[in-house]
This record gives sequence, C-alpha cells and structure tokens, in this order.
Amino acid sequence: MMLLYHGSNQPIERIDLTRGLPDKDFGQGFYLTHLRHQAERMALSKCQRSKEQVPTVTVFEYNEEEANRQKLRIKDFGVKPTEAWAKFVLNNRHASRTGFVHNYDIVVGPVANDTVATQLRLFEMDYISLRQLVRRLSFPLLNSQHFFGTERAIQFLNKVDIITL
Repeated sequence: MMLLYHGSNQPIERIDLTRGLPDKDFGQGFYLTHLRHQAERMALSKCQRSKEQVPTVTVFEYNEEEANRQKLRIKDFGVKPTEAWAKFVLNNRHASRTGFVHNYDIVVGPVANDTVATQLRLFEMDYISLRQLVRRLSFPLLNSQHFFGTERAIQFLNKVDIITL
C-alpha cells in the first residue's frame, strides 16, 4: 500500500471525478501526491485562491499492487520531465479545445510548474523548442502527481485520514 495525499480547502468525503477541472496536466480527474508537504502547500494555496480558510489534507491508501493485478491502464512518466511527458501535458492542457482524451485510468509523473501557460504559448509560437519547454516546465523541487481519471481507478483508493492544517 502507498499513502497518497490530496490538498484542498475541504476534506474529501467522496471522490467525484466531475469536480476536477478540465485542461489540467493529465486531464480532468482526481489528483494526489505521495509527498505530504506538497499536498499541504496545495491546501494552503487553494484556501488563498478561494478565500476559504480550512486547509485540509485527505490521506488515502492506494493499492498499487492490486491495480496492476487488475490490469488498470497506468502510464508512469517517472520523476523527471521528458519530451513525451511535455507533449502529454500540452495535449491535456488544450483538451477542451481540441477534444484530446487519453485512455489511461491512472497517470503518474511530475507536476508542470506555475509558468506552464506562458511556456506552452512560447512553444506553440515556435519561440522555444520542445527540449527547452521540458527544461522550463521542470519544477525546481521534487514533486509528483498521481492522476485518477476513471471510476475503476478510484476503487483502489481508501480514505484513511483527514488532516486539518
């Protein structure tokens, strides 16, 4: 079992995939990280943006072994940004406009940094190369995200704790 953390401005009582925002790094779905401090930062940031002051980290156990045994479609980009990762992020960030949809239940990989929109525009306008895009989207600190995009995928998550910051 692996512990995964979700930072928000409220505890997650039930995962609702439709509440995820479209055009995110790996698509519309439920995002977690294996790094508690990253989830805590996300909870604090979400509270600042929403003006709600209940930063909360909901902790889940992820049965990765069983997900693999049940043959879920899992894409793992590893820990460092690559050209394949950058193209995948680019496609997902434009999905509502282009209709791009991937067929993975779970996607794991790095988080694009906060300047992603600017960097993607520079790439699309041919001001920077794909290699430069990858380098510029690399977050300077270790980070990760686990995307759960299907009802089948979230069945392998079990809520174990709620931490109010």
